[in-house]
Amino acid sequence: MSTPGRSVTAKVHEDRAAGFDVNEVRQDFPILGGKVHGKSLVYFDNAATSQKPQVVIDTVHEYLSTYNSNIHRGVHGLSERATEAYEQSRKKVQRFINAAESREVIFVRGTTEAINLVAFSYGRQQIRAGDEILISAMEHHSNIVPWQILCEQTGASLRVVPINDAGELLLDEYEKLLTPRTRLVSVVYVSNALGTINPVRQLIRLAHRQGVPVVVDGAQATAHLKVDVRELDCDFFAFSGHKVFGPTGIGVLYGKAEMLESMPPYQGGGDMIKSVTFEKTVYNDLPYKFEAGTPHIAGVIGLGAAIDYLNGIGLERVGPYEHELLEYATEALSAIPGIRIIGTAREKASLISFVLDGVHAHDVGTILDREGVAIRAGHHCTMPLMRRFGVPATARVSLAFYNTREEIDVLVGALYKAIEMFG
Repeated sequence: MSTPGRSVTAKVHEDRAAGFDVNEVRQDFPILGGKVHGKSLVYFDNAATSQKPQVVIDTVHEYLSTYNSNIHRGVHGLSERATEAYEQSRKKVQRFINAAESREVIFVRGTTEAINLVAFSYGRQQIRAGDEILISAMEHHSNIVPWQILCEQTGASLRVVPINDAGELLLDEYEKLLTPRTRLVSVVYVSNALGTINPVRQLIRLAHRQGVPVVVDGAQATAHLKVDVRELDCDFFAFSGHKVFGPTGIGVLYGKAEMLESMPPYQGGGDMIKSVTFEKTVYNDLPYKFEAGTPHIAGVIGLGAAIDYLNGIGLERVGPYEHELLEYATEALSAIPGIRIIGTAREKASLISFVLDGVHAHDVGTILDREGVAIRAGHHCTMPLMRRFGVPATARVSLAFYNTREEIDVLVGALYKAIEMFG
C-alpha cells in the first residue's frame, strides 16, 4: 500500500542535482509536449493558472481511483486513509509557509474565498462606521470588492495607496494613510498585472507599529518566492493551489491562531460543529471551525503533492532562473517597435504586461494563439489599475520555471507577425 496522498507511479523530485535543468523539468509536465493549432504549445499564462506536473495528476488519480471517500466522519479504511492524506497536506502547507501550527492553515476554494472569509468574519466583527481599510492601487478585484462590500455594510471607508508610473507603491503616501482610524491593511505581495514585488515586510512593520493587522494576497508570490509567514509577521496570508502547480478549486488562508480564534465561523454546516441542538450550536476547534461541509478532498491531496514537487525542485533554484528569463524577455520585447511595457518596477516577478500600438490586447492574444503561444489579454481583474495607466487592457506574458529562452524567441516572432498583419 502506498503512502496516502503520494502517487505510486510518479516520483517527487527530491534528488535533483544542484544545477537547474529546465529540459529535465519540462518532462514532468505532460501538457508542454502538446500542440495548439498545429504548433508546439508555448504556455505563458502562468499567472492565470500554472500547469500540473505528472506527480500531481497521478496523486489525484490515485485518490479518486483507489481510496476515494469522505473524511473525518468514517470509521472504514478508505475514510481513514483519505483523512490521513488530507491532514498530511495541511502539515505540508504549514511547513511550506512556515506557519507556527497546522491549525493556522484553513483550506478554502482559493485566494478569493480566503480574503472574503477575513472580510466577513474578522471584518464584520472589528470594523465600524468611521473606520478605514487600506489597500493599494494595484489590487486584484478580489482584494477590492470584499472590502467595498464591508464598507457599505459598516459605514467604514476604503483608502487607496497610490503608485508611481513604474508601478511601485509610494511608501511615503502609505505612511500618511496609516492613521488612528486605520483598522486593517490588505495588500498584494506580487501584482498579477504588473509583476511588482511589494515590500510587504516593511508595509507590515509600519502597520503593526500602529496596531493595525495586515492581510497579504500571496496568490502570485507563492510559486516564485519563498514565503515565511512568521518572518513576514503577517496576520493573514492567502494563496491559491492552482497557481503553485496544484489543482484548481483549492486554496489556503493562513491566520495567526489568536486572530482565527477570535473570529466567528464564516459558514455553517457539517464539520464546523462540535454539537448542535435547536437551541444552540457549539463550534468546532481550529481549523475546522472554518471548513464547513465536504471539502475539495482531491484538491487538498493534490496540493500536497504539488508542494512536495516544489520542495524537491527548490524555490531557491527557481528564482534565479526565472529572473534570468524575465530579463531576457524584457530586453526582447522592449526591442520590438510599438511595444510599451506597463510596469517597470525595480523589484519584479517573472511577468511582463505590455501594449502594442494600434492593436488591441485581445487581437494580440488571438494572433499569438494561432502561433501556439498562450498569453492573457484583458484587464486582469485590475480595472482601477488599467485606468491608472490609461489603457483598456494589456497583453500579459507570465513565466514559470518550465519556460525557456527558445519559447520567448517564438513569442517575439509571433509578435512581429501581429505587427505585420496590422500594418
